[in-house]
Amino acid sequence: FKAIDYCDHFVIYDDVQYDKHSWRNRNRIKTPTGPIWLTVPVLTRGKSGQLVSETLIDNRSHWGEKHLKALQANYARAPFFKEYYPVLGSVLSTPQERLADLDAALIQKIAGLLNLKTEIIRSSQLNIQGDKINRLISLCRHFGAGVFYEGKAGEDYIEPREFGKNGIRVEFQNYQHPVYRQLHGEFVSHLSIADLLFNHGPESLKILIGEAAVSNP
Repeated sequence: FKAIDYCDHFVIYDDVQYDKHSWRNRNRIKTPTGPIWLTVPVLTRGKSGQLVSETLIDNRSHWGEKHLKALQANYARAPFFKEYYPVLGSVLSTPQERLADLDAALIQKIAGLLNLKTEIIRSSQLNIQGDKINRLISLCRHFGAGVFYEGKAGEDYIEPREFGKNGIRVEFQNYQHPVYRQLHGEFVSHLSIADLLFNHGPESLKILIGEAAVSNP
């Protein structure tokens, strides 16, 4: 979400191959005994090579209800739980067939809670073709972008020179994780944005982008 705030256009890259070891269908929350995973079950058997946009949610396990109960059990005492829980609950309790639809709905809803103004688009809606690097360049050109902003992991495969040939500068995010007040003891990093929202509410974005100092975390 810090990256979303930084950009004019944020593209959810959902028409690429689904990786079952990624964060696309899971995230962590904090409990009194440490972080736990909340995972959205998806159908992968016999679907090798499927795109994220094609990946179906396995709704037989009532996973949404379980996630909401986990949030309530572990954050009910957080200062802003009552304000934000119903908003997240409205998304998690709305049936979705495809993982990409759920992800996009959650990202859009949380961006709204953070008061982010960035345009958020799914790549599958743009019908832009090409191989890995050329397709990214074409996405940039589609939006008239002069800068392509990418996570630090992109340094392993992004070729800035190719972007430069098209008048596009590549900038890699150097993310510095904020430290803030949490429930349940010692600070734990890299949790769901829900942890920050429940604990800090309207100040969450300022904390996320480093504009608000938090004492005694």
